[in-house]
Order: sequence, then C-alpha cells, then structure tokens
Amino acid sequence: MKAIAVRPGQPGSVHLRDIPTPSLNSAGTKGIRVKVLKVGVDATDREINDALYGNSPPGDDYLVLGHECFGKVLEVGPDVRLVKPGDYVTATVRRPGGSIYDKIGTYDMTSEETYYERGINLLHGYLTEEFVDTEDYIVRVPDGLKHLHVLMEPMSCAAKAIQQAFECQRRMKVWRPQRAFVLGAGQIGLLSTLVLKLRGLDVYTLARAKGPHLKSEIVEGLEAKYVATSETSLIELARQVGKADLIIDATGSSRIAFEAMQALGLNGALVWTSITGGKAVTEVPSDRVNIEWVLGNKLLLGSVNANREHFEAGIKDLAMGEVMYPGVLKKILTSPVDGLDGYQEMMRLLVEDNSALKVFVNVQDE
Repeated sequence: MKAIAVRPGQPGSVHLRDIPTPSLNSAGTKGIRVKVLKVGVDATDREINDALYGNSPPGDDYLVLGHECFGKVLEVGPDVRLVKPGDYVTATVRRPGGSIYDKIGTYDMTSEETYYERGINLLHGYLTEEFVDTEDYIVRVPDGLKHLHVLMEPMSCAAKAIQQAFECQRRMKVWRPQRAFVLGAGQIGLLSTLVLKLRGLDVYTLARAKGPHLKSEIVEGLEAKYVATSETSLIELARQVGKADLIIDATGSSRIAFEAMQALGLNGALVWTSITGGKAVTEVPSDRVNIEWVLGNKLLLGSVNANREHFEAGIKDLAMGEVMYPGVLKKILTSPVDGLDGYQEMMRLLVEDNSALKVFVNVQDE
C-alpha cells in the first residue's frame, strides 16, 4: 500500500513509497485495523522533512509521516470492547517505553530520554492507507463530529496543556484564573482559545497580522478578543488590560515563549506547547524575570502531546464548542490535499502558504 515518508537526516526527502499492508494479528486479540480517511499535517512534519529531528523505526531507513489521523474501523480483534467496524476513530501519537509513567498509561509523561511517537520518532505514522494498533490507543469519534476529523489530535494537545495547568495550580489551594493570553492563532492556539472560553476565562488571542482575516474571524466567533501584535505587543497588552493568570504559548517561537514570562501575573501559570527545532538564541532580562518569578510564585510548564484521557476530554470540548459556537471550528480546516499522490502539494502548503491554517490530506473516500 502507498505511504508518504521521509528518510530521516536527509533534508527534503519526502516521497511516496509502497509499504507492507498491516495484519490485524500483529496487534493480538485487542488489535484494530483502521482505514485511513484523512491525516492532518503541520510544522512538525515540515521540520522532520527539514531533518531537524525524527528517526526511523529500527530496521527501516524511512519514516512514514503523519500523526493527526482520522479513519474508520475495518476489523477488530475478539477482545476489543470500545469500538466496532464502521466507527470513526482517531489515534494517540505517543507509545509507552519502560518507565513507571509509561506503564500506567501516562506515556506522554515518560521519564526516559528515548520516546516513541507515531510519525515523528521511531514509529511509522498514519499517512498511509491502513494501520493497525491496539485498543489502548484508538479513540472513538462521534459521528456528529466527523466534519472536524483531523482536529482531534491538536485538540488533545490544547486540552492537555490547560488541564495540566489547572492540575499544577492545585498547589495554590484556591486558583480561579480570570484572564488568559493565547500566543499564536494556529490550530493549537485557536483550539486553546475554545477550551479557555469553555472554562469561563476572558481570553485574548495574539497573532502578528492585523485583522480582519480568517484567524481573527475565528477568534471573535469564539467570543474571545483578537490582538494583532503588529499593533499591540504582548507587553503592551499586559500594561493595558493587566497581566494574565494563564498564558498558553503556541507560536513556535522561542523568543515569544521567553517574552511571555514578562506578561504573567502573580501566582500565574505559563504553558509552553511550541516545539522549536532550530538554533535561535534570545536575549532575556534574566535577573528581572528571576526575581519576579520567585517573589510571584509563578509556574512554567512544558506540555507535549497527549494520552487517551486528553483525547477524550478534547473531543468533549469540541462537541461543546459546536453547541456554543456552531460552524466556527470547521473554518480552521482550510487546505485539503487530494490523495497521497499529492505529497508535494502538501509540503508546498506547509512551507509556502501562510494562509494555510490547517493542511490535511484526503487519503481516500469511505
């Protein structure tokens, strides 16, 4: 069967290739065979193709891309309970190693240096016609949300980042954040905006370009406030409206991630979700940040991709978002690519098209 793959370590190596069709038996009695319908791609896939990170599975010299999947169950093993043939599903990205965190299902919190992520590191991804995995990593998607398809994985990341912030802030005994800044209006930023609005916060979502445009339209459709940093900087916004109780950075810029430390209020939490594979060096007013953070009891939290719990929470938030803000979230899905043969167009959109908010491949029809 066909797949879109790269040769890790070789910049610009994305290509179409044939790979073996998986067998249900390879996953044991809890195996699930999934027909891939759509796969979302993002900056992670672009950076793997740029050879900034990513490794092939042992024994292979290629890595199948794609970690944001949406498909339909074709076949299940005899001990599968949670899904049946014909169900729509998505799948988690990380897989467990050997640490205690991996063994209890929180494999996104592994304490091992080596990590396993489908389509990213040491495991093949979903940009192919079928895949097989076990029930532990397959999450059912309600039929009523199938039009949001590849948003399930990025939504899990947004849901996890915010859930982890609230979990950590239990240290405060009482923490009721009122104001949130979301840095970046890509898919993670917009979905974080949704989650924070559903939690009742006053949300400011920041991106470079002055509106009106699609990103500002989506932010305002979620009843949040869009701020163009070309007009009002993050620090100036904090002066105008007050520092944030919670900041989610989803910019992909380490400079902005560090700048955000200066816009956080007392007892606040800053969550970094960006993956920056480059070598940028940023000057930081470290003495001032240090003293303000110590005296202000501030928290910095890194949040990587999610486990099953966060996928399920994210799907619930998407469902609530469709009720509260009907028709808004679908606008994120801007840039379809027809078929696996369109891999060059897929990469062009990721590299060249700044208007491509969400690129996804229509792998095949149902």
